[in-house]
Amino acid sequence: MQQTITSTDYTFPGQQSVYKGKVREVYRLENDLLVMIATDRLSAFDVVMPKGIPYKGQILNQIATKMMRATEDLVPNWLLASPDPNVAIGYACEPYKVEMVIRGYLSGHAAREYKAGKRMLCGVPMPEGMKENDAFPVPLITPATKAEEGDHDEDISRESILQRGIVSETDYQTLEAYTRALFKRGTALAAARGLILVDTKYEFGKTKEGKIVLIDEIHTPDSSRYFYSDGYEERQKNGMPQKQLSKEFVRQWLIGHGFQGLQGQKVPEMPDSYIAEISERYIELYENITGEAFVKADVSDIAGRIEANVLNCLKTL
Repeated sequence: MQQTITSTDYTFPGQQSVYKGKVREVYRLENDLLVMIATDRLSAFDVVMPKGIPYKGQILNQIATKMMRATEDLVPNWLLASPDPNVAIGYACEPYKVEMVIRGYLSGHAAREYKAGKRMLCGVPMPEGMKENDAFPVPLITPATKAEEGDHDEDISRESILQRGIVSETDYQTLEAYTRALFKRGTALAAARGLILVDTKYEFGKTKEGKIVLIDEIHTPDSSRYFYSDGYEERQKNGMPQKQLSKEFVRQWLIGHGFQGLQGQKVPEMPDSYIAEISERYIELYENITGEAFVKADVSDIAGRIEANVLNCLKTL
């Protein structure tokens, strides 16, 4: 297997703290700067898999960076620079404790809930008579927040968010408006590439000046689900599964091997051949979303490469 980066341990100038998420590691520096490193870790069902995926961090970071640039006229974002294939540098801000999930189609988690007989998701009604992967009449915003115990995401309604004071009503209205604007732009960008943006999530934060900005990743295979436009209608008419670009194929592989992140379940061993297949699927998604050939970065010394590129960039900021 090719070299991957699954953890980091840097000490950058002016470093104040380090936060390690499921996939990204975030270094907070003085002057309100953040260095966000996308590792090659793979997360599914809120569980980090034991093996890294070659080039995954590069793919996520480069898609997110391109999509930030492609939407910055609609919604302000945190990004200042991307000095390395795996790195984004931007402004520090206080993250909102909700993820703004928006769904254009009855797929994934929504489809599983629907199949179980539920017709409400996060306080939002889902129409009767839908088939899996049908389009909703209007995209649904179905927020998620972190469970009070553990690191699992849990569904939450708009009403509950406001009642619990997680987000103020004024700020939440802005988050909703930004979410719909981003999804509309993301849908158009996907359509231009022959893809359907099925569902995605956006995360936001507030700068010390009080400005709400888009943070983290956007329109990546980890945060979004895509279908191919070509053949969508025919597949729906014939009750066939949609051909999709997302990490849903990883979730389905795990489900098929008896794992859904539930208590007591053990993560199945992924053979190297399947790890290589996942990497190729991520590269396919990158090329389909961006319309550009993927250029593999030098992975002979990923940690050293990242450190050198970040240090050089910090001198200019």
